[in-house]
Amino acid sequence: MTTQLAHTHTSIRGYISELTRRVEGIEILEPGAGTTRYGHDAATAKTAAAGGKPGPAVVLPATAAEVQAAVKLATELGVTVVPRGAGTGLSGGASAEQGQVVISTEKLTAIIEVSPLDEVAVVQPGVINPDLNKHLEPFGLFYAPDPASFDTSSIGGNIATNAGGLRCAKYGVTRESILSLDVVLADGSLITVGHRSIKGVTGLDLTSLFVGSEGILGIVTKATVRLRPIPVARKTLTAFFNSTAEGTEGLAAITLSPVRPAAIEFFDTPSLTNIDAYSGTNLRDRGAALILIEIDGYGIGDQAADLATALSAVGGRVTVESDDDGVRLWELRRSGRGLPQDKWYIGEDIAVPKSQLPKVYAAFPALEARFGVDISAVSHAGDGNLHPLMTKDKTPDDGANPPASLLEAATELVKVALSLGGTVTGEHGVGTIKKEWAALELSERSREVQHAIKAAIDPQQTLNPGKAI
Repeated sequence: MTTQLAHTHTSIRGYISELTRRVEGIEILEPGAGTTRYGHDAATAKTAAAGGKPGPAVVLPATAAEVQAAVKLATELGVTVVPRGAGTGLSGGASAEQGQVVISTEKLTAIIEVSPLDEVAVVQPGVINPDLNKHLEPFGLFYAPDPASFDTSSIGGNIATNAGGLRCAKYGVTRESILSLDVVLADGSLITVGHRSIKGVTGLDLTSLFVGSEGILGIVTKATVRLRPIPVARKTLTAFFNSTAEGTEGLAAITLSPVRPAAIEFFDTPSLTNIDAYSGTNLRDRGAALILIEIDGYGIGDQAADLATALSAVGGRVTVESDDDGVRLWELRRSGRGLPQDKWYIGEDIAVPKSQLPKVYAAFPALEARFGVDISAVSHAGDGNLHPLMTKDKTPDDGANPPASLLEAATELVKVALSLGGTVTGEHGVGTIKKEWAALELSERSREVQHAIKAAIDPQQTLNPGKAI
């Protein structure tokens, strides 16, 4: 055992021993094979499995006070902490090394309060999205944010990444539904930021600072979230087109219509082919591109008629789907695509102003020809957020790592998004995977400001060092 590794083990043993002494009954998992899953998130799971390393030490606090004690001791001993929600992140933001301590919020699952008249709920960060909405049903309310992993992702993790999802077109991303947070800082102190009231401008907007900060500024222990009335009706529409280009141009018809759908999802030709192959469907028989739409609220029939008129006028073949078919189509959107096991691949999360979506799709053929890759993309077309999938055939000469041309192609696509006024990540976050791309977007002075904020709140770099910025 090297001197550095021995020191790491000694530090972690000392941390566990002292935390056990200070906080009676706190649950701690020793580092080893049993904690492997805590060393990665969904984005880095494959790499972590290939590495075969044992997992980190894990603290499972059951109260905010236990979170405070765990973080305070880590700062005292110079042990770095990786905050963790449900581990569904797609940027490497929750990845952890053996010499770090993971503080998981998975036991903080209380729904503390629901106030129908204020249209808010107060929840702990370990609450899973569908569990909250099931609890809210008797009140006639729902929590709008719904990332694709909504059935397994936690509110705390969604806050850490400012998760988006399908209903962003109408209800916005997580930030639009967060009013107030209780946050444990690196020194162990607990502060409240934001307001329970809808309006409130006292002080700087620290709530927005913590939302999307990927755990580098603090650990959320309680959130006051904004609720909406459950719509009186929901309906799914499909509009199929003869080509990807026709479909992307057809998106403008929705924007120019008087209807504001809850969700607008776009599938290009290869994405439909992929779903058919992976899920046994026949979407390609209906067209070469698909706009999948959910409308909700009053006047659902009038909304459907207005959209059908607008989309038919630009070449769309519009169907108002049955309720059962609608459920199936949205499930296909969330989990219908397959990842190619026999090819190299990179998944992205770029976003552009929604008017620029046709230009992004139009850029694919040139990138494919230049780098020898295949590109497909589904997108949250209502807010311009694309999830491209880039693949490249494997060859005997590749070795264990993907060819450089695949990453080069991904970088060039990121540059396309930036040139159109977009961003390198719409909802997944920077984490560890996108730090180099983030440097293409953020000016040097902007990065200096962000590092200064981090240093002011966490001078010893205790919380999630090396992530996000």
